[in-house]
Amino acid sequence: MKELKPKTQCVLYARKSTEEDDQQIMSIEAQLFELREFAERERIEIIREFTEAKSAKKPGREEFAKMLSMIETSKKPLGILAWHPDRLARNSVDGGRVIYLVDTGAIASLRFPQFWFEPTPQGKFMLQVAFGQSKYFSDNLVENVKRGIRQKLRRGEWLTLAPLGYANNYKTRNIDPHPTYSKVIKQAFEEYATGKYTLVGLAKFLAEHGIVQKKGTPLAKVSVVKMLTNRAYLGFVKFHGEYHDGNFKPILSPTLFEAVQKILSSRRKPRKLKTIIPFPFTQLARCGECGCAITAQYATNRFGTRYTYYRCTKKQGKCAQPYIGADALAAQFQSLLQSVSLPLGEIEIMEKQINAWEHESISSRGEVAQNLKSKLSETQEKLDRLVSLYLDGDIERDLYLVKKDALLRQKAKIEESLGDFGQQGKNRLEPLRSFVLSLKEAEKMAQIKNYAEWRNFFRSLGSNLEIKDKTLSINWGELWDFTAKTKADFALRSAGASPRGAVISDEVSFGAQERTRTSMPLRALPPQGSAATNYAT
Repeated sequence: MKELKPKTQCVLYARKSTEEDDQQIMSIEAQLFELREFAERERIEIIREFTEAKSAKKPGREEFAKMLSMIETSKKPLGILAWHPDRLARNSVDGGRVIYLVDTGAIASLRFPQFWFEPTPQGKFMLQVAFGQSKYFSDNLVENVKRGIRQKLRRGEWLTLAPLGYANNYKTRNIDPHPTYSKVIKQAFEEYATGKYTLVGLAKFLAEHGIVQKKGTPLAKVSVVKMLTNRAYLGFVKFHGEYHDGNFKPILSPTLFEAVQKILSSRRKPRKLKTIIPFPFTQLARCGECGCAITAQYATNRFGTRYTYYRCTKKQGKCAQPYIGADALAAQFQSLLQSVSLPLGEIEIMEKQINAWEHESISSRGEVAQNLKSKLSETQEKLDRLVSLYLDGDIERDLYLVKKDALLRQKAKIEESLGDFGQQGKNRLEPLRSFVLSLKEAEKMAQIKNYAEWRNFFRSLGSNLEIKDKTLSINWGELWDFTAKTKADFALRSAGASPRGAVISDEVSFGAQERTRTSMPLRALPPQGSAATNYAT
């Protein structure tokens, strides 16, 4: 009996030159099919497959770099299996890296179905020649394309898809005026030159005559402007920002085109810079009576002193809510911040506890994930043994199909559990961490009088602020409401007066002088629908 040679371990690399899905769509699939068949015939064991849709003309391919990194860090030499050397490199940098790894022995072999290679001086020379030919092909192709474009520009031929009003002529490789749409374009220019049409009106005019977007809607304003400024209608070809004379028939006369340009220039208005009015608390709260937005205005007394007041816009009709001064409103905002601002020492303790919980969560999730992976590996081994038994004829087909179906369903269930577990384990503590960071920000905000920062802070919380009877109120979230109530109870207890019916947790510390601190118990959250916290002027 002939002894089989041991399998060669290789990584497979398949590449196509374009990143567009609708171009060379079968290239990678065909390469993979052919290379797998070649590997089976030549007893090549494929360790991993790398596929990439990117040109090799320049260095910087991600999958190619990952493949070389895997080969360099591998404990045992690996080979590369590819369709042709030009799939690996078309530039001198990547080609040199491959040859260097062959010289150092990191790449044990290079296998190609259509190219012979051995790690000998002659083989390395032929590999360099193949890489050089690949680079020459790319460089020569670029020069040929550039030469063809230059020649087309000399002949005045259009280079790309025909613009609106023209049609591509594939016989002459140029463009010709469309028998219908060219007349529509000319009429659209004539109508716009009268000054009666806006961009939207002109788009509707074009739509009525059959020039629309692919989805059947009128052209966008930017598309109309692009059409009105397109010099292709004068017989010009634009390439890399430079205009060239074209040998196709123009649609418009220069006089009509210039008249349209004058209309466009006269209607272009410079953007006005918005004046920033120092009303930091507008668009932040609503009226507690009618629900309208709160606006602001200036008022000047008889001595010439100007004051800022906030009031309801009263857009829903009559509203009896009075004005409130800016200073009084700012004082209430500061009271809100102080009601939830905790000492930095307590916030640091919370952050340390969250870090500890996160470390424990990562450890536990790692153990569970490892168990699931072990079960998945065992199930795959059972499937492999079952297939071997069936191929050897030791098990009947009916029993084989039943067992295989059960194992496949079990494998799918484990894979689903593994995927769901990975998603559930992500960012479980992130909401709590975000809350603690907001507590730290609230403590800093309470120490400064930066109204713009206050505004951004309350906006980030998404809280519902209301002003009624010159009183600012807020509906905190559960954690914020719990913090405010607990701090208020602690202040009362420190003053020696406990409110009737108040529940004060001994497990919460906010930086008392005795320095007895423990972390805040998250299980002691307030009930749903807690009342709003009000602060009078």
